[in-house]
Amino acid sequence: MKLSLHNTLTRNSSIIRPMDGTTLRFYCCGPTVYGPAHIGNLRTFVLQDVFRRLVEFLGIQTCHVRNVTDVDDKTIRESQQAGLPLAVFTDKWRAKFEADCSALNILQPHHSPSAVAHVEDQICLIQQLIEKDHAYADGNGSVYFRINSFADYGKLSRLNRSGVRQNASARLNDNDEYGKESWQDFVLWKAWKPEDGSNHWQSPWGRGRPGWHIECSAMSMRYLGESFDLHSGGVDLIFPHHENEIAQSEAATGEPFVQHWLHVAHLRVDGEKMSKSLGNLFVLDEVVARGHSPEALRYLLISGHYRQPLNFRWESLTAAASSLARLHRFTAGVEHDLLTNQGQNALETTVFTPALEALCEDLNTPKALGALHRALLSLKHSAAGEQAPIRRDLARILQLLGLPATSQQPSTQATIPPAIIALANQRQAARAARNWETSDLLRSTLSDAGWEVRDSSDGFELKQTQTPPLMRSTL
Repeated sequence: MKLSLHNTLTRNSSIIRPMDGTTLRFYCCGPTVYGPAHIGNLRTFVLQDVFRRLVEFLGIQTCHVRNVTDVDDKTIRESQQAGLPLAVFTDKWRAKFEADCSALNILQPHHSPSAVAHVEDQICLIQQLIEKDHAYADGNGSVYFRINSFADYGKLSRLNRSGVRQNASARLNDNDEYGKESWQDFVLWKAWKPEDGSNHWQSPWGRGRPGWHIECSAMSMRYLGESFDLHSGGVDLIFPHHENEIAQSEAATGEPFVQHWLHVAHLRVDGEKMSKSLGNLFVLDEVVARGHSPEALRYLLISGHYRQPLNFRWESLTAAASSLARLHRFTAGVEHDLLTNQGQNALETTVFTPALEALCEDLNTPKALGALHRALLSLKHSAAGEQAPIRRDLARILQLLGLPATSQQPSTQATIPPAIIALANQRQAARAARNWETSDLLRSTLSDAGWEVRDSSDGFELKQTQTPPLMRSTL
């Protein structure tokens, strides 16, 4: 069975297969860590997770990269308002994001690079673009990409130049205007401004910081090569972010940047667009505080097709929990060890083939869930001796969707995210150095992310709190 997906670049479906014949290399635009991710953000990451699980279920090795944007206008502004160093501030929200992903059973990427850790890669890429006359320094410390130098600009979003101007006008930062040769050009390197404080790096053009778009190009090519299989993100990133990624990457290398583009549609709340002004940017903590489980939220987030907007209602979470409980009644008694020992990429029966086929047809998760519930009739009418393999296959399909295979499955919250462990180790080092102020700050950061530190003579223990503090998304 082969997986076919809609390609935003070609507007057609194509079979997903590794360019190198071995490993499917894909990049997902990750969070900008200046606040908790809202459930609309999380929908994108959940569906990307289903994609990865399906690819691996089909026997294809993957290399999954998801970045962290830890320096941009928002992270600098919010960290300064919070009175925290940029690294401490972004580490806090990165830990929170990873804790949310753990609760939603989202697989950890193979690589999770941060923009700050790869500033030198970005500087090198900008230098390549200048050398090839695709970029220019403005004389004031900023560098811009020359859009007129790239003939294929607009091929992803299908915008003509007038459309580009119309769509760009709402996104342009006034501070990026000075020194441009053309209104179309976008910033690659931002010259330092007093409001940036201590957040700057040295470059051939003076001190400053990278622009948002160059970060993803540099990090994706660092871990996946100049050309790779698939790039994913929300539909809001098609323009200008992904369009700019293509331009700067292909201008620098002369090679096709990405073969396949996968974009996830927005989440709506009670039929309205999610927005801060409407107060409907709900986060995972609020879902849990209202008595709903992360598993029910995951079920709801995959209940709509990834290319169609999904309408979120609180009563839908109750319905999702009931649907999941119905499936678990049929997997009760299935031993978790049997699933992991036998492997997840093979079904013993054909009962759930329609569900697997639906997933392979443009990742049609709602059709797959419907097929699962219809297939339960086979369990009801099958002989007792035939039920065991059907129950195991149902559990395998649930695992493929990232849902608990059985209601007795150990909680995914037992897994401590690496970012949480790193913060706890930083706190332990601060304690050893008798830096109590930093130690207390890191304890507070861990608490905000939903983890309690219990010190002992042997070190420390981390325990996930039952109900993390309630937070509203600022994203």
